[in-house]
Amino acid sequence: MLKNFSNEAIVFLLKLFSILPYKLLVAIGSGLGFIASKIPSERNRVVATNLHLCFPELSPEAIDRLSTKHWRLLGRSIVEKSIIWHGSEKQLSNMIEVQSAVDLADRRPRILVNMHFTGIEGSIILSALAAKNHWPRTSGFFQRMKSPFFNQKIIEWRNRFGGNSIDRQGNAIALIREIRKGSFIIIAPDIDLGLKDSVFAPFFGIPTNTITAVSRLAKITGAEVCMMITALKPDESGYLCSISKPLIDFPSENPEADTARLNEIFESEIRLRPAEYYWVHKRFKNRPNNESSPY
Repeated sequence: MLKNFSNEAIVFLLKLFSILPYKLLVAIGSGLGFIASKIPSERNRVVATNLHLCFPELSPEAIDRLSTKHWRLLGRSIVEKSIIWHGSEKQLSNMIEVQSAVDLADRRPRILVNMHFTGIEGSIILSALAAKNHWPRTSGFFQRMKSPFFNQKIIEWRNRFGGNSIDRQGNAIALIREIRKGSFIIIAPDIDLGLKDSVFAPFFGIPTNTITAVSRLAKITGAEVCMMITALKPDESGYLCSISKPLIDFPSENPEADTARLNEIFESEIRLRPAEYYWVHKRFKNRPNNESSPY
């Protein structure tokens, strides 16, 4: 009963946050993130480890400053989930602007490759604006959460504008159908999802376990592959969701080379805005040749 009460209390708090003025919401999230950055925790150690591995040229003081900024932005993004999951189309449009180098209404088979910046959930703006702009629905893999309650809730919240969340466990055929129908297909392959259907591809010069799904699905369906980056605007007043032109000569005949190419693109984007990347994830937990985990 206590667990049910706690779950409902979190849902209530999210709904409450969603009606606060946006500037106040940002201030609350940034403040909570700053506090989290100063409390010793496993995730703080993960962030520090990742930053040391990826930016060995930085001093300990620079790493600490980057870590603190990351936590501020992460705290902000977590509180902003209240708008992502409960806000209106108008609230989402005010928070996230969409710029696309391709015609999003042409219904061409297309995979949008997202990455884990703090604004990753910004992809919901495509669902929110779909009806008004005659865009197709948005589909994408989701990773099951440990909590059945929030697993179901987040699926409902993500799909509330007509989106389609597909469980990545054994549902590739459903995703292939959606790609061929011309739905927006969003895949974020830059986290360690286990060794199945993965290769060790360079990422910041480190062999990094990465799924090959984007290359394989593009090959099967003939889909274009475009990058979709949701990042903070320069004045940090909101987010810009940018969709690129299709990658040239992608996919190739080599899924491993394609995956390494995506990792190279991810790294280039991260170096432009390093504090925004999702450093709390154990990106290097699986190691080649039975090497020990850095965590």
